[in-house]
Amino acid sequence: MKDLTTGKEGNKILNFALPMLLGNVFQQMYNIVDSIIVGKVLGDEALAAVGANFPFIFALISFVVGIAIGATVIISQYYGAKQMDNVKKTIDTLYIFMFFASVFITTVGILMSGWIFQIIDLPNSVKPMAIEYFKVYAIGFIFFFGFQGTSAILRGLGDSKTPVYFLIISTIMNIALDILFVVVFKWGIEGVAAATVISQAGAFFTIIWYLNRYHSFMDFSPSKMRFDKSIFKKSLKIGLPSGVQQTFVSLGFLALYRIVNIFGVPTIAAYTIAMRIDSFAVMPAMNFSAAISTFVGQNIGANKFERLGRGLKSTLLMINSISLMITIIALLFAGPLISMFTDSQEVVNIGKQYIYIVTPFYIVFSTMFIFNGLLRGAGATLIPMIITILALWGIRVPISWLLSNEIGSNGIWWGIPIAWIFGVISVYIYYLSGKWKKNAVVKHGNADD
Repeated sequence: MKDLTTGKEGNKILNFALPMLLGNVFQQMYNIVDSIIVGKVLGDEALAAVGANFPFIFALISFVVGIAIGATVIISQYYGAKQMDNVKKTIDTLYIFMFFASVFITTVGILMSGWIFQIIDLPNSVKPMAIEYFKVYAIGFIFFFGFQGTSAILRGLGDSKTPVYFLIISTIMNIALDILFVVVFKWGIEGVAAATVISQAGAFFTIIWYLNRYHSFMDFSPSKMRFDKSIFKKSLKIGLPSGVQQTFVSLGFLALYRIVNIFGVPTIAAYTIAMRIDSFAVMPAMNFSAAISTFVGQNIGANKFERLGRGLKSTLLMINSISLMITIIALLFAGPLISMFTDSQEVVNIGKQYIYIVTPFYIVFSTMFIFNGLLRGAGATLIPMIITILALWGIRVPISWLLSNEIGSNGIWWGIPIAWIFGVISVYIYYLSGKWKKNAVVKHGNADD
């Protein structure tokens, strides 16, 4: 486990973020290879079906992920304060919650899938494949939550490396199974989903085996776990705003897909490809955001508030440099990037327009995410939740809808950077207020300094 309360702030955050970044590079490489296989082997309609599942799956898992964020913040602050008994209670409580949540979400998701794809007006040629994909994919929710919960716990304890090793193995397995199931066995879109489920299960079981063998402190033994109501209430207090935020974001994605679907299969396929590229491009911001969140949590727990500002400045410098490089690469190679996924020139042209409009604002997105990570680590999740919901539902969705009626699909894309600009200005103003310092789980006398 890594102590982030001593040493040079920028180096600590960088060293913590790099393993997560490496793991997510492999994860996004899988997503890209997965989409290439689907697009090239099964066609644009199958690619659209997989893409349409993203907002639905995100909507199902978002609330639980938000609660897990709350538990991670509590773990990092307790760990910074060296209250190990409370750390263990939080770990047990999170695991029990994640298990029952996964069972519930799997059941609800399978029952709702057909209705949801009808609501977002998915084309009839795409809908059956989307439903088939989801029904197989949903089987893996229990493994997904198990692995993500374990990864979140380890990050709260300062260990960002261990989950990466198992994520890399899972990614390689997923790519191999994709090729086997889709290209060799010809299982179609169900084969794509089955490959994901098997890989998620492999990642979860192997990381639990490893932790039980080499880190007895974790002690993953279901019969010994105890649910702590007090800890769960604290997790809810911090995680509920994040859960609500994630839920509204996911519903916003569904609303955006409803707008995208109006323009037909080529636009849906282009949007799916663009989202894959986006996921890769914004990944460093998400990883550095998670890193500074743990950094802030531990330092607040250790009563070292003076380190927070220096850590923020270092993180912003690093992430904005990375975002600038990614933006330049995306703009220079927009056509070839889109062409990797599809043979349709129409899809390529639509996707290029997305890249030209959105990528110049990656720095804005990255800055916003770093501030959100700092606030989350401090336990201040309510105001960022409100800002995110307003940016999505008050800015992005309405503007995308209005502009799409005027200038076509490009109008949808313009709603994205406009919402980011609103978000970064709002969260910066809240950061300057200093009110976020009062939300720590572990209280100190100088929290207002």
